[in-house]
Amino acid sequence: MSNIFSASEIVELAIEIEKNGQDFYYALIKKSKFPKAQEVFQHLAIEEGKHILAFKGILDTVQKFRHVSYPVEYLAYINSLAEGHIFTQKNMGEGIALKVKSELQGVELGISFEKDSVAFYEGMKKAVPANENKIIDQIIAQEQVHFKQLSDLKKDLW
Repeated sequence: MSNIFSASEIVELAIEIEKNGQDFYYALIKKSKFPKAQEVFQHLAIEEGKHILAFKGILDTVQKFRHVSYPVEYLAYINSLAEGHIFTQKNMGEGIALKVKSELQGVELGISFEKDSVAFYEGMKKAVPANENKIIDQIIAQEQVHFKQLSDLKKDLW
């Protein structure tokens, strides 16, 4: 992974996170035997698709945006977030879901991925134009709702 990100690269990582999340949840639907879990996974997959579209809109904006260079500490922070989030790697979502041995394990992984996504999106707000932060804040709020939905599902499965 590069040590220096442009604003568009950071948004592209966010798109990759959402694509992997969508693939992960769709794969979990197929593996799940619990209707409530299938319903939650379906909802989350659809929501991740909406986030992909939102980030693509932001990408169009930041490609026109020439941000001044980032402070070294900020680049290190974003790099650390990106390396720590497995879903920034291409085509990982379905592969991870296929290794899941139980619905509970899938839910716990989803919870972890949602938390990582919130942290990444909080960090990326400095890399995009301020007028795009409202969209990112809305996505963060939705990811927090996803976290809650998965936490509630975990209680049902436990």
